[in-house]
Amino acid sequence: MAEPLSVAVTRGEIVESVHRVHAVAVRDGEVVAEAGDASLVVSLRSAAKPVQALLVARAYSELTDEQLAIASASHFGTDLHVAAVRSLLAATGGSEDELDCGLQAGRPPEPIYHNCSGKHAGMIAVCRARGWPVEGYRLPDHPLQLELTEEVAAAAEVDELETATDGCGVVCFAFPLERVARAFSRLEQLDGGARIVAAMRAHPELVGGEGATDTTLMRALPGWIAKGGAEGLIAAASSDGLAIALEAEDGNSRALRPALAQFARQLRLDLSVFAEVPVENGHGEVVGAIREM
Repeated sequence: MAEPLSVAVTRGEIVESVHRVHAVAVRDGEVVAEAGDASLVVSLRSAAKPVQALLVARAYSELTDEQLAIASASHFGTDLHVAAVRSLLAATGGSEDELDCGLQAGRPPEPIYHNCSGKHAGMIAVCRARGWPVEGYRLPDHPLQLELTEEVAAAAEVDELETATDGCGVVCFAFPLERVARAFSRLEQLDGGARIVAAMRAHPELVGGEGATDTTLMRALPGWIAKGGAEGLIAAASSDGLAIALEAEDGNSRALRPALAQFARQLRLDLSVFAEVPVENGHGEVVGAIREM
């Protein structure tokens, strides 16, 4: 097994901590590069959203790129994002009262400001299209969550996956890191996948927000899609079927940018925009950095 990528957090000349990041790249079902353990079982969390949004794309042929992008998003709750969620609800007969994603600390106390509200709006839309009850749509025994579990497993080509409850209350999934990359490499070829991928490419600002790692990656590598997940995961895929997945072993997402820059070099990709993240103090002074060790 290749050594994981190492990312150091420095303050002056002091190395305060080191993060280990596992990474894998897949093309045509084959591993083409790796660092660390490609078989490490990881929790996808929000990185599963583009796959979960496939059901929305299939159910509603008339949805716009903006509406499909927000269904795949972990958004910042800005006016732009909230307007997109409201647009998706209006186009599919949903209402804000039906959103069952809970509230999010530091944001206005309404579910639509939750970073998962776009996904939930899409889930409500699928229930309405399929004739399933909207009530309880987030619970593991609801037909929506049962079908989404099958959809995610099929995308990753896994026979079994682990499930738990996500922060917004729906089912979340775990399986090997290599299979996360495989799912992203296959996404555009799946039923509905071309529309989801086109929407993400057209509106990276909706998928995350200004300054988000996945949004910035999509702008740095035109034609790529990317989606982050909580606890230090990110996955991305190119238009020609190359896909990568990275997981910070300790779950700290601050390690991902320098790790992405480091791993991209192995693949002859330029993500130098991520090579060094400044560490600032309370005075706004740069006192250190997060960078490749």
